[in-house]
Amino acid sequence: MSASTVTAPSKRRAPIRPARVLLHVFLAGAALAWLAPLLWAVFSALRPYSETSAKGYVSWPDTLNLDNFKNAFQQSDMLHYFGNTLVIAVPAVLLTLFLSSMVAFYVSRFDFRLNLALLLVFTAGNLLPQQVIITPLYRLYLLTDLPGITASGKLYDSALGLVLIHVAFQSGFCAFVLSNYMRSLPHELTEAALVDGASVWRLYWQITLPLCKPAMAALATLLSIWIYNDFFWALVLISTGENMPITSALNNLSGQYFTDPNLVAAGALLTAVPTLIVYFALQRQFVSGLTLGSNKG
Repeated sequence: MSASTVTAPSKRRAPIRPARVLLHVFLAGAALAWLAPLLWAVFSALRPYSETSAKGYVSWPDTLNLDNFKNAFQQSDMLHYFGNTLVIAVPAVLLTLFLSSMVAFYVSRFDFRLNLALLLVFTAGNLLPQQVIITPLYRLYLLTDLPGITASGKLYDSALGLVLIHVAFQSGFCAFVLSNYMRSLPHELTEAALVDGASVWRLYWQITLPLCKPAMAALATLLSIWIYNDFFWALVLISTGENMPITSALNNLSGQYFTDPNLVAAGALLTAVPTLIVYFALQRQFVSGLTLGSNKG
C-alpha cells in the first residue's frame, strides 16, 4: 500500500499596494533625513581638519581616527563639566519627581472643589515662555543672598539656582502626567488602606507611589535628557565658567579667531553619550511608561 502524500495549500501572497510602497518610501526617507546630520557629524569628527580644509568636506577621506575626540575631551576639560551637570541634573530630577508626585497624588486621589484648578495652576507654568520671565528672574537671583550656602553667596551663579529653576519649570508637566496615571489606579486600594487605618503619607509612599514606577521611570528619562541638554538657563544664570554645565563646555573649543568645526563636532558627540546611556538603561521602563493605558477601554 503506497503512502499518500498530502500537500498543504499554498498561501497566496497579498498584492503589493501602491499606498504601502509610498508609505515605506516616506518612512525610509524620513529616517535618512533624521540620521543625516548625526552621520555627517560622525564623519566630520573622524577626519582631521587639515584634510577637510584641503579637500573639502564632500570628499573621500584619506584618514579616519579618533584624534578629534581625544583633543575635544582634553581641551574642553569635559570631565569637570560632566561633574557640574551631574550636580545639577540628579537633584533636579529627584526633586521634580518627588514634588510633582505629591501634587498628583493629592489632586487625583482626593475629591475637593479646587483639585482641577490646582492642577491647572501647576500645568500653566509650562505654557509660559522662558524668555518672558528671564529679566525679573535674573534680578531676583541677583538680590537673593545665600551666604555660606553657595560659593557665590547668592542664588545667582550657583548650581542651586539652576536646580530650583528646573524644578519649577518641569514640575507642572510631571504633575499632569502622574495625576492622569494615578486616576487610572483602582480607588478600592485607597479605600481599603484607609479602612485599615493607613495614614495619608503611608497611602502615598507605600501604596500609590510603588504602582507608579513605570510612569516615574518614563518621566525620569525625559527629565534627565531635558535638563542635561539645557543651555538657556545656564547661559543666563551662571557667569563663572567653572560652574557651567556640559552644554557650555563646547565654548572652550572655540577660539577667538579660529574654530575647528571637526573638533566641535567631536565634542558635541561626546556630550551626547550620557543621554544615550540614560535612555538605554531605562529603555524598557520608558517604553512601558509611554504605553500605559493604551489598551484600556
